Amino acid sequence: MKGAIPLNDANRKALEELIGYVFTDKDRLDRAITHASARPGKGSNYERLEFLGDRVLGLCVAEMLFRTFREAKEGELSVRLNQLVSAESCAAVSDDLALHRFIRTGADVKKLTGKAMMNVRADVVESLIAAIYLDGGLEAARGFILANWEGRAARAEGARRDAKTELQEWAHARFGVTPNYRVDERSGPDHDPRFTVTVEIRGVKPETGTDRSKRAAEQVAATKILEREGVWPKGGA
Repeated sequence: MKGAIPLNDANRKALEELIGYVFTDKDRLDRAITHASARPGKGSNYERLEFLGDRVLGLCVAEMLFRTFREAKEGELSVRLNQLVSAESCAAVSDDLALHRFIRTGADVKKLTGKAMMNVRADVVESLIAAIYLDGGLEAARGFILANWEGRAARAEGARRDAKTELQEWAHARFGVTPNYRVDERSGPDHDPRFTVTVEIRGVKPETGTDRSKRAAEQVAATKILEREGVWPKGGA
């Protein structure tokens, strides 16, 4: 990002202190904070690490929720999990750690704002999780995740249900039909795709959602109908 701290031994050490883990392989740390636009060569940026980190995060958060909320049913656990591993939550962790100071990007990405830049911040958190996992194993990755997600899990008492599930139940009860989701467009580069999805229910005005994955876009569209029809309060928990 613009004004990013140069990569040198002192600044790597400062970053390691922030995340609470010292890398044996410093190249892994460098890759974890390097966007494809800054270093497009295969294996030299965080794209593959992000893929792995997303799965490690999901496992550790699911395990944490299973252990913490012993009376919660599967549906509630799923809602909590979706909230905690979302791009918004990952970006919030990045902001808390001020990781933006260390992220390496090309000139085109430096111009991004809003949700697109939020996704970059979220991706770096996932890539760091993968780098820690590869360098130090699952326990090391779990330590980083617990340090940054346990408090968030405890605060997420008013978690909403999954929007698609809520909309399906509402549509069945109200109209006796199932919502239909249609992908209208896929755009953007491979490292930051955007999906636009429309949800239709017979007898109800459709809504459209856009996000970084098909499922996330479906959730956005479903949420819009739930809020518009008064099933959920707008912006509520």
